[in-house]
Amino acid sequence: MSARSGTLPPILSFTAPEVVPGEILSGDTTEGVLLTGSLDGLDLSSTTLLECELDGVTLSDARLIGARIVETLVTAPFATKLVAGRTTWRDVRVTNPRWGLAEIYDSELTSVHIVGGKIDYLNLRDSRLTSVLLEGCQIGELDLRMTRMERVAVRDCRVGTIELDRSRSRSVDIRNSDFEVVNGLEGLRGVTIDDGQLAAFAPLFAQHLGIVVE
Repeated sequence: MSARSGTLPPILSFTAPEVVPGEILSGDTTEGVLLTGSLDGLDLSSTTLLECELDGVTLSDARLIGARIVETLVTAPFATKLVAGRTTWRDVRVTNPRWGLAEIYDSELTSVHIVGGKIDYLNLRDSRLTSVLLEGCQIGELDLRMTRMERVAVRDCRVGTIELDRSRSRSVDIRNSDFEVVNGLEGLRGVTIDDGQLAAFAPLFAQHLGIVVE
């Protein structure tokens, strides 16, 4: 069913894998391990995490360029700067992230659920999002410029600025979330909003269309 029918995007559910303490190696496949503690500053480019659990890991200035994160649970991750461009996320649940700058541009996210937490700047620019749910998050700036989205929902979130310039949406639902600033109004094509958001966005629509309201 589409976002217009009131349903959330289908997020695949999976049981937490049995994991054991382990180490992550750059460029290798790490499967079925529990990772805790600090990964700050490590070069983890092109690494694959498969059926892992990351619990309270810190990732400040870690490089995850080109990494693959598959069927993995991530709980309470922290990073002042997360460098994760051109990554692949599939069947991933992230709970209560505390990220300052999260660079996840030019990436592919499929069946991803991010719930709770606080993110100062979430850069998903030029990414492809399919069956993605952002729920109960506080986000300073959500950058979706040039992003292709299908079956995406932003639910019960507080967002300072959302950037939608040249984004493309199909079955995208942002109802029940608060947005202070919306840039790139054309990107709202294909997006479901609620009555309160329509009233809040009305001055922006009028300005965009050159309508004078007196």
